[in-house]
Amino acid sequence: MLISTKGRYGLRSLADLVYYGQKKPVPLRVIAERQGISESYLEQVFALLRKAGLVNAVRGSYGGYVLARPAHQITVGEVLKALEGPLTLANCTPGGSPAECDKMDTCLTMPFWQELSAKIDEVLSSTTLQDLVKKGQTTGKGPDSKS
Repeated sequence: MLISTKGRYGLRSLADLVYYGQKKPVPLRVIAERQGISESYLEQVFALLRKAGLVNAVRGSYGGYVLARPAHQITVGEVLKALEGPLTLANCTPGGSPAECDKMDTCLTMPFWQELSAKIDEVLSSTTLQDLVKKGQTTGKGPDSKS
């Protein structure tokens, strides 16, 4: 599984929104500038996030984007699935396409792939946007760090 630029930039931009938003809309151009990402690319990313119900657009001169739910209620898994689609390691794992594998009945490695997939899904579904921001701050990776 390789997370695309869309997934990485989307997650980074939402962490920015959590950190700087604090209940006020953040313009996309400001996020793009802070994160060094093309604004037009972020427009595409945020359109997918909005369609998935993860962010809301606020119109007007003080408009921008806000989270649709509190940061502690939005998981990394939700964000990545909205931007990447199903996250699969192999055809025989949840979200994969078992019909493509003709070794399903005799494969000795299938349980490994299923277990690994379950562990990854567990981390994705238990890590929230709030967790990402807190973890970044405690490791000195936050925007206000001096490193």
